[in-house]
Amino acid sequence: MRYDVLHSTSLAILNNIKERVLFYQRLNRFSCFSRRLLSSYRSLFNRFYFFKSPKMFCKATLVTVALALIAAANPIVQPEERGIRIPLEKRSTLTKSDGTFDHEKAIRETYKTRNKHRTNLINLEKNVGREALAFIEGAEIKPLAVLPDSLKKRQNEALTDQEDDLEWTGAITIGSNNQPFVIDFDTGSSDLWVPSASKCSGCSGKHLYTASASTTSQKQSGTFSIEYGDGSTVSGPIYKDTVKVAGVTVSQQTFSPVTSLSSLFADDPTDGILGLAFSSISNLGASPFFNSAFSQGVVSSDVFGFKLASSGSELYLGGTDTSLYTGSIEYHSVKNTGFWQASSASISVGTKKVVTGFDTIIDSGTTIMYGPPSAVKTFYAAISGSKVYDSANGYYSFPCNTPPTVSFSWGGKTFTVSTANFNLGQTSTGSSSCVGALAGQDLGLGSNVWLLGDSFMKNVYTAFNFGTNQVGFASLA
Repeated sequence: MRYDVLHSTSLAILNNIKERVLFYQRLNRFSCFSRRLLSSYRSLFNRFYFFKSPKMFCKATLVTVALALIAAANPIVQPEERGIRIPLEKRSTLTKSDGTFDHEKAIRETYKTRNKHRTNLINLEKNVGREALAFIEGAEIKPLAVLPDSLKKRQNEALTDQEDDLEWTGAITIGSNNQPFVIDFDTGSSDLWVPSASKCSGCSGKHLYTASASTTSQKQSGTFSIEYGDGSTVSGPIYKDTVKVAGVTVSQQTFSPVTSLSSLFADDPTDGILGLAFSSISNLGASPFFNSAFSQGVVSSDVFGFKLASSGSELYLGGTDTSLYTGSIEYHSVKNTGFWQASSASISVGTKKVVTGFDTIIDSGTTIMYGPPSAVKTFYAAISGSKVYDSANGYYSFPCNTPPTVSFSWGGKTFTVSTANFNLGQTSTGSSSCVGALAGQDLGLGSNVWLLGDSFMKNVYTAFNFGTNQVGFASLA
């Protein structure tokens, strides 16, 4: 091959990598991977330009550049570190005790999800700039999703806790006196908030944070706020204090003890949320808990793993729990914008791929799965007997006695969603139709972006790697 062709081709690839790395830095993700990649790029780039003439650019140097590019681009199986196991409890479900779909509860969860990611996009624009949204085709900050009046009026009614798979929670403590809280660990957001003991509206029955009781508490300037579709907010002041999750203790962690709690959380079994996504979508504009843990040296690896299942659910900080999965973890590069977003996904019904080439955000704080309405329509068209169940909220039904085999792939292994995890219950008592756990919603995240919540994550072991900006999946043991 001519060296001048190799020279120009390699230069184009290097420049492309440079643009991508600089964009990631502008996203303020503080990733060790992006810093290492940029450093490697500079070294290669300088060596590359030392050879002014294509004739002086030897084949060995081209091989070195090519190998470096391959190493930067391809997922690698990471060595697993010793970490901390955090047992997670399962809570309520979208299926009622009689086996029927809890339609109203599902709508409330959908509205929470829509407004959570609306807030994430607002935070992204605030932290990074408008160009962050322009980078994602079809991304836009949608108007606030407002609950129908009929659902708003029912917010004060108690919801039955079915002790099943709506969310998984774990225990943390905050402060020098170890004030306890039950937390939803959320890979789809980046902030930590809990209810405050200081005149908290809507916080009845919750564990409350008392700043004056902790000798390590420090009040910060500014406020924290997320708006929800029932007309209320989760909002409060900003503090720093010691936060402990199992054996991981982080000092001076930024969080909000909220003084206003949306009625959408009033009957939720959790006290608050601990976000595990990137800092660029933080409303607090601060380092998320796990990033703080790694930077303070209290975990040995900037990897964490999730198993969400009917039993033995676990969050593992500082590596992955190899006893919970088989084979190696198939890692995929995170694309952009502060989410755990992997590209080049496909979804199949049986052996047939019905939608391909889309992005997926992996979100443990979302109950089901969402895709663009047109893509979801295409998906259900491949399922015999399926039909629209709720057009306003994007829900479909399928024949209960012939459930589809649904699977996702990112170009490697195929990961199947079990029938139990895809079926949200009968449309009504005695009905032969069941509601599917994939709904069509335009969340503003991008025209080709899907959101995969617990209905997907319950079928795999999921690893999140800040060091290489990758998310990975493995088969459950």
